[in-house]
Amino acid sequence: MVDSPRRHRDAALAIIGALLVAAALVLIWRTRVSVPRELYVSELGAVGEPTAEAFRLALLLLVAGGVLVAWSIRDVRSQPPLLRRGSPALTLALACSSFLVAAQVPCTQACPLPLGDTFTVQDLVHTLAAVIAFAAACWAMLQVAFAPGHRALSGITLLMALSVGVVAATGGLLSLARWNAVFGSRLELVATTIGIGWLVIFGIARAARLVTRPSLAAPAEPDAA
Repeated sequence: MVDSPRRHRDAALAIIGALLVAAALVLIWRTRVSVPRELYVSELGAVGEPTAEAFRLALLLLVAGGVLVAWSIRDVRSQPPLLRRGSPALTLALACSSFLVAAQVPCTQACPLPLGDTFTVQDLVHTLAAVIAFAAACWAMLQVAFAPGHRALSGITLLMALSVGVVAATGGLLSLARWNAVFGSRLELVATTIGIGWLVIFGIARAARLVTRPSLAAPAEPDAA
């Protein structure tokens, strides 16, 4: 069984992480509603945008909070063999590191698509980082959905993971197709909100689980022969 001081420390980190992530979500929405035109979320941080610094701060808050939540679930493992290739904590850390790259390397003005002459190496780095971040976040959610000890969240986590993947992919395809960009940008905002919202919920739930049911925080004992 995990010792009590460690459990309470990890619970505190999970709560702090959840609060930082919640602050990031609020800041993203506050920044988004301040812009009168339709645009993709990444454009909020584009070079030259008045919202760039606020959006960068939001991503940094998301990264810091996500790392704290990831640390609090470092002993969580998924059951299916495919999902056991790497822990949810490591996958979430990968998502956070990718968001950190996206924050430090914003796209250029208007975030051009990888189809024209205006697309630069900086845009390529930002786009790849954002895609990896979303994919890793979805994978971490799937790993948590099939991890023992979090049954109450399994269903909603699976639903939210699939929603983020489908909605984000649809928005990205609409962007690449240069068709109905308004709808595509709103889909991206929805996917972002769902993913970040899940991390807030899971961080709080993890903290509660660590405090109230310590046996579920300990690594599973191997089955007897």
